[in-house]
Amino acid sequence: MTAPETGAVPLLAQVTGMVGIAGPLSAVFSLRCSLQSATTFASQILGVSREEAAARTCDAVGEICNMVAGYFKAKIGLGDACKLPVPTVVAGKDYKIRSPGKDERMELPPVYEGEPIWFALDVRPEWLA
Repeated sequence: MTAPETGAVPLLAQVTGMVGIAGPLSAVFSLRCSLQSATTFASQILGVSREEAAARTCDAVGEICNMVAGYFKAKIGLGDACKLPVPTVVAGKDYKIRSPGKDERMELPPVYEGEPIWFALDVRPEWLA
């Protein structure tokens, strides 16, 4: 993974995975990427060809969301105090996802295998106070 070059990174989000974090911290972690990136993730996670991995892209994106959100809650000292539900994964070409409320958003737009991806963490402001 590399940092994007200067300027805004265009994103063709065809797959979005989300997992909530519930407990003393209320947050949503999301990963948005192209279908090509999701297939690459599945191929690398499963150790199979891209053709074999194509049917498992949503599972791979959901698992990445679980791993990153779990690591985050552990690093901030809330490992067992917060729970992660089963991730939700949306795939398609024409969708919008909105998080209700006025969450604080932290975003990271790295480039992975030549494709832009987006990591975001939406945290409820009362936890940040």
